Amino acid sequence: MTVVIGVDPHKQTHTAMAVRSGTGELVGERTAAARAAGHEELLRWAEGLSADRLWALEDVRSVSRGLERLLVARGERVIRVPPKLMAGARRGARSFGKSDSIDALAIARAALGHPDLPVAFEDRRRARSSCSSIIARPSSGSAPRPRTGCGGCFTPSIPR
Repeated sequence: MTVVIGVDPHKQTHTAMAVRSGTGELVGERTAAARAAGHEELLRWAEGLSADRLWALEDVRSVSRGLERLLVARGERVIRVPPKLMAGARRGARSFGKSDSIDALAIARAALGHPDLPVAFEDRRRARSSCSSIIARPSSGSAPRPRTGCGGCFTPSIPR
């Protein structure tokens, strides 16, 4: 059975709650640093829950971009959940108030109720074009250098 992992992303931490797709039953919870090591930690944790996973990230790309990039690059299925959808899921919850765990659970359950949410994927055409963007201006005042062969600059996108 598919496990849906709702993630409430913040600048310092990402909180994830995993639920079974058929029942919405809570299977696990994890909070990790919002850094590369924390992203890897969340992925390892999720791999132990189920081989069939769907990641539901609150659509706040300014803070979830790094996690989304890692997940898409590793072949994980990732959807973006608009923040407005969590209000209804939060109202239907048995616990009251607001916390990262409550929000992550609301994100997972909102994903269960909306199968048409946007799917993140790697847009290789945009990745190649972004590799030519300017990344540094030498302190000597000479012309900016283009980025070459960076190997890690892709932007997860939504199909149009």
